[in-house]
Amino acid sequence: MIKPDAVAKGHTGEILALIEKHGFRFVAMKTKRISKPEAEAFYAIHREKPFFSGLVTFMTEGPVLVLVLERDEAIAKWREVMGATNPANAAEGTIRKLYAENIERNTVHGSDAADTAAQEIPFFFSTAELL
Repeated sequence: MIKPDAVAKGHTGEILALIEKHGFRFVAMKTKRISKPEAEAFYAIHREKPFFSGLVTFMTEGPVLVLVLERDEAIAKWREVMGATNPANAAEGTIRKLYAENIERNTVHGSDAADTAAQEIPFFFSTAELL
């Protein structure tokens, strides 16, 4: 997912180009405005954490670009391309190092495991929308 901060700043095209450069294929993509109930459900795992309310507010402040990406070792490679959650710790050339403001407004989201992806993909896409 390309988060509201990156969409608002016009970095979507640059991020999509980096994704393609790293060998990913776009299986599905759409721009969406996430509602508060959707953000609360999507990030439910963080509900008891102190940053939850701010995360929900951030994710609902503007449109996002939700994506389904494919390639060999997609999850591991996507996490590498995204960079560390805190852009201050992210490697040079990663999306977060290039575009993120801070640990909270960190430009992109990615599933951390196959089980997470299996939950997150149908959260935003129907089977008919997947190429």
